[in-house]
Amino acid sequence: MTDALDYLLRVRPEAMKPYFKFLKEGGRRLDPKTRALISMITKVATQTESGFRQYLPRALRAGATADEVLDALLAAFPVLGLAKIVWAVDILLEMDIPEFQPDLLGAEPRWHDVGPVNSIRKGKVAHRSCDGRSVFIYGTGDEIRVYDTRCPHQVTNIPQLALQGTKLTCPKHHWAFDITTGECIEIGDRPLTCFENKVEKGRLLAYW
Repeated sequence: MTDALDYLLRVRPEAMKPYFKFLKEGGRRLDPKTRALISMITKVATQTESGFRQYLPRALRAGATADEVLDALLAAFPVLGLAKIVWAVDILLEMDIPEFQPDLLGAEPRWHDVGPVNSIRKGKVAHRSCDGRSVFIYGTGDEIRVYDTRCPHQVTNIPQLALQGTKLTCPKHHWAFDITTGECIEIGDRPLTCFENKVEKGRLLAYW
């Protein structure tokens, strides 16, 4: 939500709340992925950068693939025109989302070798990069958790320096997470993405 909409919602709730209810009810029968893709396209049509950055990750969380996002943009060409599509793709590239790397488009999820499991120290956090993606790894001894370094808000890549003890804070909008559980503990309301993992022949593998 823009600062202007937030302001109007606070000072004129009697006018703005019905508007937001209409938006919610209007797409109630759509599946979450379709609804998020449509919302994303409307943000491109109005060239609302903050909205595009919000709804693109929402579409991905709802199950849309990178290819489907690109197809949605191109399918809306009669309304958007090439200039707005290029505008959106410029922002998309700036966001540096791994799924949109040219060599990963269309790729099926698979197991990735993150590194030797004996390098994961109990109660400590490790940072690794593997196949175009960075992850945080936390081990308890009985369990290993592998988290995407991307903030679930607007997929900002959270650097290793943002970790203080077991608290990880996104530098962009200050969402904070407990790395031991992945839960958001400040500002936001969504947890870190936790990848399925397993150990084979002394190597830690993660699935994405």
